[in-house]
Amino acid sequence: MAPVGICGRTVLSEVAPRTHVAAPGSERCSSARRRRESIVPGNSPGTPRRHLNVGTKLQPLHTVRTLTTGQRTCNPAVHNMASRTLTRSRRLAVDLSRQCHLHLQQRTISTLLRPRVLATPLPMHTPTPRQCTRIQQVRHASDAPAAVQKTPLHALHVRHGGKMVEFGGFDMPVQYQDQSIGDSHRHVREKCGLFDVSHMVQHQFTGASALAFLESLTPSDLKSLQPFTSTLSVLLLPDGGILDDTIITKHLDTAFYVVTNAGCRTKDLAYFSDRLQEWNNRDGASDKVRHDVMNDQALVALQGPLAKDVLASILPADQEPLDTLYFGQSRFATALVDGGHVPLHIARGGYTGEDGFEISVPGEYADAFTEALLSANGGVTKLAGLGARDSLRLEAGMCLYGHDLTESITPIEGSLAWVVAKTRRARGDFPGASKILSQLKDGCTMRRVGLAVTGAPAREGTVIVDATGEKKIGYITSGCPSPTLGTNIAMGYVEDAYKKSGTELGVQVRGKVRKAVVTKMPFVPSKYHKPS
Repeated sequence: MAPVGICGRTVLSEVAPRTHVAAPGSERCSSARRRRESIVPGNSPGTPRRHLNVGTKLQPLHTVRTLTTGQRTCNPAVHNMASRTLTRSRRLAVDLSRQCHLHLQQRTISTLLRPRVLATPLPMHTPTPRQCTRIQQVRHASDAPAAVQKTPLHALHVRHGGKMVEFGGFDMPVQYQDQSIGDSHRHVREKCGLFDVSHMVQHQFTGASALAFLESLTPSDLKSLQPFTSTLSVLLLPDGGILDDTIITKHLDTAFYVVTNAGCRTKDLAYFSDRLQEWNNRDGASDKVRHDVMNDQALVALQGPLAKDVLASILPADQEPLDTLYFGQSRFATALVDGGHVPLHIARGGYTGEDGFEISVPGEYADAFTEALLSANGGVTKLAGLGARDSLRLEAGMCLYGHDLTESITPIEGSLAWVVAKTRRARGDFPGASKILSQLKDGCTMRRVGLAVTGAPAREGTVIVDATGEKKIGYITSGCPSPTLGTNIAMGYVEDAYKKSGTELGVQVRGKVRKAVVTKMPFVPSKYHKPS
């Protein structure tokens, strides 16, 4: 998964797919008000919930001008996202906890991210016909939805010459006509690239027992997680296998933002629905948990050494500096776009190993917001597609679910033992604990390792052999030429006895055994923004 910002993908991620782009002033505003999917007992996945919130009316914390009428309206989100009195990041989390504690009980996080704060409607662009061939090298999870969907940025991709392919059930750009995949990869490493990751699924879990519920599905210690920080985690099956990898962001003990993979959408939603029904119907349960899928949010990833300066250029000067937002942290903010304020959720991190941000933005403003980023600072930012994203994440040693991680692989076998928190190991109260704790103590038969490969690149499915070339000891799950290193790199599983860094092995490529050496990951050093 793309550790959103931490991940995997770092935080707030999935948007409602759109099948068309309306002309200005027609169906744009109405289509933007699509109902969120809400998964609670009695509501199956995909069933619109008509009444999102019940309870007392919230007191106004801040006033803004609405998009269409110009009337004054109260909006608690803007107070949290763009207050002139925002303090340093540590104090910000405390203030937000105090101010949000009451109204987050009645309003979902996605409601906070949907204020109509633009002074004027933003222009939409008419998509041009797509004229490009399908590129066959992009891989995706096998259980993606059958119907190909579109993100809110689909028209932008076509407008900028994106070469579109199906990925995770969505029509997505693999690259753009102005750059090769290698050039795009290097531009991210040297300057700044922008990815549309709106195909990923953004969730929110709210309620008094939301923390306990999420801990019942994962091996993470969410209680110790500070407000507005994130962690890479995994959804576990009873046998210890990984259903999906995910980024979990804690806003409060009662409010969590979760990002999962697009290709796992169907099975993940069914999994959450089943577990929620069991949780909310358990004996004596009065602390029910609510789950919402944030289909009206887009997600973009701004990655590279210039990402901070690009993003800062469209944020109001009176907001908290991005220098105080460290890797794995998030905050609410607003951006200045075409004279209006666009609400954002900004998480520092990504899926490339570079410094960067994953930014959740209302889908109706995603096009204009993205164009503002592309135009900022002399246009130093370029769009990047799935091809560059795959080679960047492999250089960073990050897993792609469905390939490097599957339901038959445990976190220990996947070299992700660190996602199993020490406190959870002591309690042993997570799915698959018996097998996972046994592997932590006694080891396991196979391990995920990095490989430097001589000669032709070793692709997924390539057989790994010992140094003699006689014994099959594993298989490749991901592999490509590294644009940064100029060599071939790969990731795969080998028998436990061969996992040590520096071990010489072989890979069977095109009928020949090529030399491969077990190598520590990441292949390219990460450049995350952390406290000094």
